[in-house]
Amino acid sequence: MSHEYLTITIGAILVNNFVLSKFLGICPFLGVSKRIGPALGMSGAVVFVMALAALCTASIYNFILSRNIDFKIGGLSIQGNLEFLQTLVFIVVIASLVQVVELILQKVSPALYQSLGIYLPLITTNCAVMGVAVINAGTKRSVLDSTIYATFSALGFALALVLFASIRERLDLAKIPKPFQGTAIALITAGILAMGFFGFSGLV
Repeated sequence: MSHEYLTITIGAILVNNFVLSKFLGICPFLGVSKRIGPALGMSGAVVFVMALAALCTASIYNFILSRNIDFKIGGLSIQGNLEFLQTLVFIVVIASLVQVVELILQKVSPALYQSLGIYLPLITTNCAVMGVAVINAGTKRSVLDSTIYATFSALGFALALVLFASIRERLDLAKIPKPFQGTAIALITAGILAMGFFGFSGLV
């Protein structure tokens, strides 16, 4: 069992990193990675939302949506489940959690709340958060396995975001040719970082 969780951990953080391998969650990755401070704040928010969202969505999916229900219409008995509602339910759960994070940050750290700007509510539509919930449902993981996978996937997202932010801060002090300044050098850097993480393939 411990070997299984170790595989999930290494796979989620390094081998199948959501940003650098699956290319999910690119919007906040590029938008909030100019400085370490906002990158750390966004990382914390994503870890909280992704882990809690996985716990809630996996519980709802395993105990409600995937259960077979008998429908009786007249003299006809139909058996089915509510899996077709998973996308709608997952979006509602994630949006609710993001609202909670927004309220907490607005009260606890207004400066961080302002620096994250539009990218904080965009966690609601972050492909990485939604992707984890859908992957967990598709692979029929238990609630515990889903939460572990989501937590370490979020930590992998955080690792990529903080590394990228630290590199971009250093690039501000470097002499970059004019055609490569701005978004161009950021995309090139992200590509090189993804190539570096590709070296972890085969670990699990």
